[in-house]
Amino acid sequence: MRPRSALSVLAVLLLALLLPAPAYAADTATATFSKPSDWGSGWEGRFTLTNGSGAAVDGWQVEFDLPSGTTVGSYWNALMTKDGQHLTFTDREYNAAIPSGGSVTFGFLGNGPGAPENCTFNGGSCAGGGDGDPDPGGLGAPSAPTISAHTESSLTLAWQAGTGTPTGYHVYEGSTLRATVSGTTATISGLEKCSTHSYTVKAYGDDGESPASTAVTGSTDGCATGPLPKHFLTGYWHDFVNSARALKLSQVPDEYDVVAVAFGEATSRFGEVSFKVDPGLAKAVGGYTDEQFKADIKALQAKGKKVILSVGGEKGAVWVGNASAADLFTNSVSSLMTEWGFDGVDIDLENGISPQYMGQALRALRAKAGNDLIITMAPQTLDMQSTGGAYFQLALNIKDILTVVHMQYYNSGTMLGCDQGVVSQGTVDFMTSLACIQLENGLRPDQVALGLPAGAGAAGGGVVSPSLVNNALDCLAKATNCGSFKPPKTYPGIRGAMTWSINWDVTNGGRFAGTVGPHLDTLP
Repeated sequence: MRPRSALSVLAVLLLALLLPAPAYAADTATATFSKPSDWGSGWEGRFTLTNGSGAAVDGWQVEFDLPSGTTVGSYWNALMTKDGQHLTFTDREYNAAIPSGGSVTFGFLGNGPGAPENCTFNGGSCAGGGDGDPDPGGLGAPSAPTISAHTESSLTLAWQAGTGTPTGYHVYEGSTLRATVSGTTATISGLEKCSTHSYTVKAYGDDGESPASTAVTGSTDGCATGPLPKHFLTGYWHDFVNSARALKLSQVPDEYDVVAVAFGEATSRFGEVSFKVDPGLAKAVGGYTDEQFKADIKALQAKGKKVILSVGGEKGAVWVGNASAADLFTNSVSSLMTEWGFDGVDIDLENGISPQYMGQALRALRAKAGNDLIITMAPQTLDMQSTGGAYFQLALNIKDILTVVHMQYYNSGTMLGCDQGVVSQGTVDFMTSLACIQLENGLRPDQVALGLPAGAGAAGGGVVSPSLVNNALDCLAKATNCGSFKPPKTYPGIRGAMTWSINWDVTNGGRFAGTVGPHLDTLP
């Protein structure tokens, strides 16, 4: 929640133009495309480059076309240039070499119904010497399907026909046939709410089936979001002393719906979290015992507020990188919730995160605490630039139990928005175009909130007037008060806002809570 160095977006863009052309390898290397996830309005694309030749690949280049209406946004582990609908991805220095028998991957975020076509890998076919023609029966694989609609009990798939004249299409979940249709759409019903499924499609005819399409993954609706208002305001409360005003929990302004106690800290054991009322803080407020702190939590809860424990911060060293650390995290946070009365946990780890093991820990905590557990996340802007980032992967992995992501729209510098435009912190466009990345790439609107500093002193950069936060919320929810960036759609369910911090807000006269809090009640 404190300053960090900013990513130089322009340097990355210039590097794409300055890198030399790669040295091409033998035709037996292959580039295999897959869609690990698809959320209807967009999808994650991934290429796996496998070197099946007897010589090392020293530099690589993958080119393909996208059908009209399909675009690529963020990307990772490669450099991208494009000419209309023709895209070229080249290696980064760290992954240019592929040894014989080895492989590398790169990925990107796509929007629209299509998938890569006419693919070449280092000048040859991505299939490794084959020409990509359909099977002997004359049927080509359908395009990668997309999730075109979803309810609590169904998912609707749509795809484009491959070559040939099929009788119809088979939809598979793994090896199980789930539907047979004559057209290029299918609805799979009878699913559990908030469940995740992966499907492939094959064309069929008198001579058998075509090769399978790329798999698509989607989730049904009905995921729990926690016992909170449709739109709410979160604020961090300092359990330490700094230049902001020291406060007891009883002094938190009424506009705040969720109070995140900052911070739970690491112990000498990996994954374990501890908490205590800071002695310096207790002295600064004229005395604050553990029992008074617990009583203040209960008083806030009696007014309908929620109090959660934030784990991490700029200097937080909680490490959850293996199974034993995940168990310690779960058990220690569960014990702290019982001891102090916290309603949930906030993940604010700014020094690295494991989607696998933190996800495991949070699911186990949910099993212990029950369906009302509140789980929030406070990633930095860089952490949410693409679904290839660890924080974004964690959010998508626990989407069914995640309450909200209130990304820190500050201490950032310039970043890329969802339209690949370069935007600067401290503007409406920065907030709306970075929120758009999350909204268009897997998170529900009710899982996205805007995190901003509460005024002077709260951050090293990105401090904005609270009225601009309201404008950004209006733009996302109602398409009004936008800057130059216009989101592709409205998101009436946008969850709200967060500020670092309550202490800084009170120090600055309460303008953030007093301005943004009431405005949340005006959203749809």
